[in-house]
Amino acid sequence: MRRGAFRSCDDGGMKSGPTADAGGSFRIVRRLQTIYPEESATRLKRAVLEGQVTVDGAVVNDPGTIVSRDVALRWDRNLRKERRVQTSLIVVYEDDDSIAVVKPSGLLTHPTEAKEVDTLLGRVSAYVQRRHGGGERTFVSVVHRLDKETSGILVFARSRRGLIALQAQLRTHTMDRRYRALVEGDMTGDAGTFDRNLVEDRGDRRRGVAKPGEAGIRAVTEWTVVERLGLATLVEARLKTGRTHQIRVHFASAGHPLVGDPIYRDPKKPAFPVPFPRQALHAGHLGWTTPEGKKVSLDADPPADFLKLLEELRKRRKRKN
Repeated sequence: MRRGAFRSCDDGGMKSGPTADAGGSFRIVRRLQTIYPEESATRLKRAVLEGQVTVDGAVVNDPGTIVSRDVALRWDRNLRKERRVQTSLIVVYEDDDSIAVVKPSGLLTHPTEAKEVDTLLGRVSAYVQRRHGGGERTFVSVVHRLDKETSGILVFARSRRGLIALQAQLRTHTMDRRYRALVEGDMTGDAGTFDRNLVEDRGDRRRGVAKPGEAGIRAVTEWTVVERLGLATLVEARLKTGRTHQIRVHFASAGHPLVGDPIYRDPKKPAFPVPFPRQALHAGHLGWTTPEGKKVSLDADPPADFLKLLEELRKRRKRKN
């Protein structure tokens, strides 16, 4: 979606925002608050998540989206709420202390303040309840998370002992988390490490890399080129720390934003030649150690939309050659 050149619009009974805001770019929920001051931020965020907010006729369902000062927004309460993500729960590992599943893109890991009903945590909890019944065996707790539009493997704790063990491995960075990502352009070199501190707001209300002398939280991402595709590069990224949007920020700051990333890609750049409705990021590998010392190592292939994008990029590379 192209930002910065949207027109003001109105549609019977729906409010339209001002054509310009002197304050610059804002997160979409904040802009909505200037148009619908009588509504709470929580209600407006839920409207975005439910697919009832459009920008220039296109549905935007990511509350983190940045919109420029010229953008016009519309909340259509009559728009059908986005359907539930119609996928079966895929369980790839389970023991008394943990359960690992594959999260589909489009599904939240856990509810936000908007109290969404359909989340991965809800699905896993329902599965554990059906499978094991009452008592402490129904304990399910979030250990880590993936962004709504990111797919891949997540592990949940099924006991307090498991939660403590998994959280400890996250803190000491011994949990093995590897992602497949399609990033724009041709990466220089075959492997490398991003060791750059992150800040909550780089000056435009987006997370970013800290400037020299600026305080930030350390973030380390190791990467390896898997396949060069001309327009893009398929990489494996390994998290050595676990900061919010770490992979997306690191690659974008290096001039190689993830294909389809609606937040960290420079809106001034020409549109990527192959449209993709979400960030092309998949958590394909997860490994940890159980409280008994057993090593768990799991892999999951990327979903169909990711593979289709990959195939299209391969076809374009072949035609060019």
